[in-house]
Amino acid sequence: MAVGDVVLGANQYGKAEVRLVRVTRDTPVHEIEDLTVTTQLRGDFAACHTTGDNAHVVATDTQKNTVYAFARTHGVGSPEAFLLRLARHFVDGFDQVTGGRFAADVHAWDRIAVDGKPHDHAFVRTGAGTRRAVVLVDGDDVHVVSGFTGATVLKSTGSEFWGFPRDRYTTLAETKDRILATSVTAWWRWTTPDVDVEARYPVVKDLLLSTFAQVHSLALQHTIFEMGRAVLEACDDVAEVRLSCPNKHHLLVDLEPFGLENPGEVFHAADRPYGLIEAAVHREGDPPVPHVWASVPGFV
Repeated sequence: MAVGDVVLGANQYGKAEVRLVRVTRDTPVHEIEDLTVTTQLRGDFAACHTTGDNAHVVATDTQKNTVYAFARTHGVGSPEAFLLRLARHFVDGFDQVTGGRFAADVHAWDRIAVDGKPHDHAFVRTGAGTRRAVVLVDGDDVHVVSGFTGATVLKSTGSEFWGFPRDRYTTLAETKDRILATSVTAWWRWTTPDVDVEARYPVVKDLLLSTFAQVHSLALQHTIFEMGRAVLEACDDVAEVRLSCPNKHHLLVDLEPFGLENPGEVFHAADRPYGLIEAAVHREGDPPVPHVWASVPGFV
């Protein structure tokens, strides 16, 4: 819709970062699900932008309330399944809504151990990374993307970096043995929205992390390609993988001024600047779907 020679382009709106905690109390052993949910609707909302007509606007407060109501009536389960239910509700329930972007971060909790046994209703937040999910809907076209971020991993050996170009500004020494550490952000697009994500998610995550551990790395680029390749070779239900990994540099400390040797034991963990390595991995003949990744945090 145009106003004069100014045209409204692509747009979406919704409720961002709805904090949802659901406690299941069916037995004395409680279960806790903790998510941050974002809903963004797409469709026929031009009149709201161009004339202030709100007749088609599903209020963001309504979207927030729907998140809580669905958690009560349908439960949560996998974040992907929860987002798909929300998406279908808005697309099927409102003629003006043709699709949208629905996202969730999962905040994991472990049971606190008391006298060596897990407590029934006391929990501690885990620090092994945050599970993430994004559902993209455009009419009947549905894509589900799963992933995680903030999984900090380290190898104390089994990593090299050498053979790179040198010019007058190069001071980095080549090495055949170094610490390799990163904080993995990984996303993967499923081939179908009907996949059993709750069963398959841990398989993909374990493959990514175990490959990081097992590959003798010649560069962080080499490692993340092998991580993606391992998933695609083992998982027919994954269409493509994208990885973003900062190189968390560990610099050997010079102890000679103190009359001490340092045989690869004492390091300074530098937080910045850092190398940032990112890559997409997909099967030959099965290209990525760019419009899906435009809505996934951290990838363009």
